[in-house]
Amino acid sequence: MAKMRAVQVPGPKMPFELVEKEIPIPKNGCVRVKVQACGICHSDSFTKEGAFPGIQYPRVPGHEIAGVIDLLGEDAGDWKVGQRVGIGWHGGHCKTCLSCRRGDFMTCEKLQTPGISYDGGYAEYVVVPIEALALIPENLSAVEVGPLMCAGITTFNALRNSGAIAGETVAILGIGGLGHLAIQFAVKMGFRTIAIARGKDKQPLSKKLGAQYYIDSESQSVSEELKKLGGAKVILATVTNSKAINAVVDGLSINGKLLIVGIPEEPLSVPVLTLIGGRRTIEGWPCGTSINSEDTLAFSELTDVRSMNQVFPLEKAAEAYELMMSGKARFRVVLQTGF
Repeated sequence: MAKMRAVQVPGPKMPFELVEKEIPIPKNGCVRVKVQACGICHSDSFTKEGAFPGIQYPRVPGHEIAGVIDLLGEDAGDWKVGQRVGIGWHGGHCKTCLSCRRGDFMTCEKLQTPGISYDGGYAEYVVVPIEALALIPENLSAVEVGPLMCAGITTFNALRNSGAIAGETVAILGIGGLGHLAIQFAVKMGFRTIAIARGKDKQPLSKKLGAQYYIDSESQSVSEELKKLGGAKVILATVTNSKAINAVVDGLSINGKLLIVGIPEEPLSVPVLTLIGGRRTIEGWPCGTSINSEDTLAFSELTDVRSMNQVFPLEKAAEAYELMMSGKARFRVVLQTGF
């Protein structure tokens, strides 16, 4: 059998290992994708640390995949060999649970995710269900696509479903892997965009990305500064610090919404009177399905939204992962297979 290189986790909390594995054959309703690039996401730590229930080891992580269809399984629909495709967090659904029967595939009770439910993109080939595939536009490279399949869709899809309309004020909390994309999307969607981060060092970047205003959460009261600007219709929280999220709630406008896509370890503690008195709401958003990914890619190509990436070869996956986990990456880390 032909072999491929892959980087797998042999068990929870164990070091990555570069191995040779048999190139998989797609089963019914699936295709095989020759992986060209795979982004490294903080959620890959679920696999690395064994923090997600039911993972079977060894497991190849990776759910920010970009590549080319190289082999079709039976009943692969209209998909064709040679098509460029991306695969994200939504890697398949059961089609039979109540959410699926209502067409809400993202909340499927048995949602599949590459790198968790089955082997993912830290490899030269991956097999995925056809419902996980998103077509890649002509003018986006594989390295550009990888981060858009998770960080990109998460922020794009949250903003376009936030209820804010062009001209209204949207604040982005955090300028990191998610936030630097969120600012670009908010600007391109026509929002009056405010960037919020710790320290003054990220102010030049926020301006370069298009934000009209910058709030330094170290030296300024975020809520008070937002109030001076009339309050935010939407605050998109991309950070994982609950205290930082708590500190922005009072900066929402009447009927404002705090939209959370980062996952803090600690629970939130917000003043209920602030919510009731201004009809303010708090909502979470779970990225989206493959067609939402396709919309994200199309919008990014059209409006020139791009992730800022640091690229590593597949064999340096461990080093790349540690850079991502350190919080020092600027701003996404991408593995490239060499295809």
